[in-house]
Amino acid sequence: MKKLIAEFIGTAVLVTLGCGTAMLVGCNAAQGCGYILTALAFGLVIVGMAYCVGNISGCHINPAVSLGVLMSKGMSVKEFFGYVCAQCLGALAGAGILAAIFGLGGVTDMTGGFGSNGLAGVNGSIVAGLLVEVVLTFIFVMTILGVTSKKAGHGSFGGLIIGLTLVLVHILGIGLTGTSVNPARSLGPAIVAAIAGNTAPIACVWVFIVGPFIGAALAALVYNFLEKEK
Repeated sequence: MKKLIAEFIGTAVLVTLGCGTAMLVGCNAAQGCGYILTALAFGLVIVGMAYCVGNISGCHINPAVSLGVLMSKGMSVKEFFGYVCAQCLGALAGAGILAAIFGLGGVTDMTGGFGSNGLAGVNGSIVAGLLVEVVLTFIFVMTILGVTSKKAGHGSFGGLIIGLTLVLVHILGIGLTGTSVNPARSLGPAIVAAIAGNTAPIACVWVFIVGPFIGAALAALVYNFLEKEK
């Protein structure tokens, strides 16, 4: 239960600070500084939470990461579903906090609704959006599996490395899909935006659930193959 609470808190903080920053600074090509600030916000949350709840739950705060860990035999199926539920509820809570701060009428921000993801950057192409999310999640989860491997020996620097990698994938992905690489992070804001009357994010949210899960599964398969001695 303590692990689930830790995942709930971590994901709520991720959505509140990451998506909240995106709402404030905007994320379009004319505001390049918004890209960097949003990317840093998401990455720095991971760094902070890694050293905050990492020793309790592993600081997945992302269903895709949990899938990668599951496929690497780092957790049980029961734990996986518990983590995913806690993460989704945490994301919903984080989006709810943003609604309380900005008001439900604030869904017309630059991001399309409480930091929701979208396909505008890929001209509405579902295939392109899926490809972006698969590739970026693959890179992110591969890094996590490598850093947290017993053979890695990165010690206390693991959280920093993972956080910086999230910054990196955001720098490319923000202009394309808003960068999800995290189904919970996409689902929470999309639901709250729909409640507020903006149904555009929820209509395509499945792309940001399927894409990251595929990317994470591929990352686990490849990394497990590479790490095996035989």
